[in-house]
Amino acid sequence: MFRFVRFKTSKHWLLMLLGTVSAFVCVVVSPTKVLSTQANVSMDVGTVTAQMNVWQAIFLGFVQGATEFLPISSTAHLKAVPVALHWGDPGVAFTAVIQLGSIAAVLWYFWGDLTQVIKGAVGAVSRSDYQDSNFRIALGIVFGTIPIVFFGLLIKNLFAEFYDSTLRSMAVIAIASIVMSLLMGLAEQLGKRRRNFDKLGMEDGVLMGLAQAMALIPGVSRSGSTLTAGLFMSLERETAARFSFLLGIPAITLAGLVELKDLLSAGFGDAGILSLIAGVISSAIFSYLAIAWLIRFLKTRSTWVFVWYRLVFGVLILGAIAGGLLKNS
Repeated sequence: MFRFVRFKTSKHWLLMLLGTVSAFVCVVVSPTKVLSTQANVSMDVGTVTAQMNVWQAIFLGFVQGATEFLPISSTAHLKAVPVALHWGDPGVAFTAVIQLGSIAAVLWYFWGDLTQVIKGAVGAVSRSDYQDSNFRIALGIVFGTIPIVFFGLLIKNLFAEFYDSTLRSMAVIAIASIVMSLLMGLAEQLGKRRRNFDKLGMEDGVLMGLAQAMALIPGVSRSGSTLTAGLFMSLERETAARFSFLLGIPAITLAGLVELKDLLSAGFGDAGILSLIAGVISSAIFSYLAIAWLIRFLKTRSTWVFVWYRLVFGVLILGAIAGGLLKNS
């Protein structure tokens, strides 16, 4: 049995190495096509939303909902899918606003856990019991949200043009997907998976919050980075996923509200409001289904399917760019 497990593990890493080498070859063979970017920052949020019809918005809501909580990056898919379908980039604002559907879904699904943590934390403060598990989890969520808020505001106010023109390029998304697939595979292999939800503390929130801030890089995946961090921190897979979802509530909500404010200021354009509402509703429905499926899946299965998916996804994008089938915009 030991020999079989060792062989299987070696095969995993051999195949991942081959995939990574393939991606590297794409960059080496056609570095100009893969790494060069064409700035596409002239479209404002109003223009982007105005070009999005209702059916496209519903479909992108499905993409958002199906990928937001799976560790495969909703940002990457919301950029790659419409570009592959020749719809153009829906834009940061549209992407962030339809996340409000995802936050509605996660609130709905985890309402019991959330109210338990809040009530428990309030009760702990009233009793001055600062070792209470609910208080430590609540504090971890608060402190864990600070890094992504800080760096998110920093990017929005100082590096917005660089972010839109360079970091949101398809090549960056592909490379981030490949790197995260390797890290997730390493976490799956090394993680002890011996700590459940009752053993979470403030330090877990801080560490997972730092990992969450990595998701500001398109293609990293908020769910993927936090789940990977949780596995490295010896959390059970299901526990890592549940805590990742709770930790993401403030971050996703703030991002959606900030972009909604910008979108309202810029204007919706023709039929923009209807498209946006359709996208949010679609996102909410499919987000809920994705959460329920992932929690059930991780009770008995590993994350290797997501590792392979991310590796193949990244390699295919780089290959398409190198072959001239996909523009690196």
